[in-house]
Amino acid sequence: MKQLFKKLYALIDERVQLEDLVQFLGKKYVPIHRHSIWYYFGGVSLFLFIIQVITGILLLLYYKGSEEIAFESIQFITSKVEFGWLIRSMHSWAANLFVLAAMIHMFSVYFEKSYRKPREITWLTGMLMFFLALGFGFSGYLLPWNELAFFATKVGTDIAGVVPVIGEPILMFLRAGENVTGATLSRFFGFHVAVFPGIFTVLLGIHLILVQRQGMSEPPGLEHHPEKERKTMPFFPNFLLRDLLLWLIVLNILAILAVFFPWELGKKADAFASAPAGIKPEWYFLFTFQTLKYLPSQLWIVDGEVLGIMAFGFAGMLWTLVPFWDRKSSRGEQNRFINYLGIFAVLYIIVLTILGWLS
Repeated sequence: MKQLFKKLYALIDERVQLEDLVQFLGKKYVPIHRHSIWYYFGGVSLFLFIIQVITGILLLLYYKGSEEIAFESIQFITSKVEFGWLIRSMHSWAANLFVLAAMIHMFSVYFEKSYRKPREITWLTGMLMFFLALGFGFSGYLLPWNELAFFATKVGTDIAGVVPVIGEPILMFLRAGENVTGATLSRFFGFHVAVFPGIFTVLLGIHLILVQRQGMSEPPGLEHHPEKERKTMPFFPNFLLRDLLLWLIVLNILAILAVFFPWELGKKADAFASAPAGIKPEWYFLFTFQTLKYLPSQLWIVDGEVLGIMAFGFAGMLWTLVPFWDRKSSRGEQNRFINYLGIFAVLYIIVLTILGWLS
């Protein structure tokens, strides 16, 4: 068996120069410090994206993206296809865990100042992937064509439509018309299975190459310690095996959620029915939704909802461009304002999400 493995390895190495990759991985080291645990959430996000792709492809074999039979095709998957209910449930739960893991990864990178030079592009590609993850969630929510998804999409696109000047064209583009119809479903289906995955894959490739080239970032202060005082572990196999072990744990958590808390389908969408009471978006949009509810209808001469949307857009832009305006951290200095801003953002999201869930 050992001789067979050696021959197989030599056969592959002769054609793809596998030994070069092994040597490269063998020279990579991961810093060890009290914040090292946060390094693993990037890998968890990647793993959950892989689960999304696999389960999404399996669902795509049976799903029909049209107004007339989209709901029925999901019913067929969950009731007739063997283990179809499990695949759909895993896809839905993995989507939520993917956004959660990506959010934790984003905040850990932010607090560790890992966006500093020369990692600005790594941060930007990561943020773009995070926004795409939210786009995955929003576009995929409508695909079952159930009552809750229909009206949630209507509310969500209505919010986008209040943006001054460009709001109306955005609304028309998202809905493929004035109202949420079968054309909207077809457009969201195209976004979800083709446009977003294609863009995400390109960004993911760039992101992973940059991470491999630049290595793991060290928190401020640690990088100034003498080389002999720094602790590291080899990426291969030490860090990789720990990463794979965490993937296995996440897979078990995902399986438990999918089996014991299967994703419900609800009722088929009816454009002429009234919206169900207490309709809410997914949890990762809930803090935004709850904030808009608290804003008055009019603030001076500006519509409250418009002001809220503009404020969130401006905050998202500043957050994305933080490597370019946080000059203190780029110079290796402490910037407490950045830490306070991050703590405020985390607390704000948690508190408003809880209030939105309870309301």
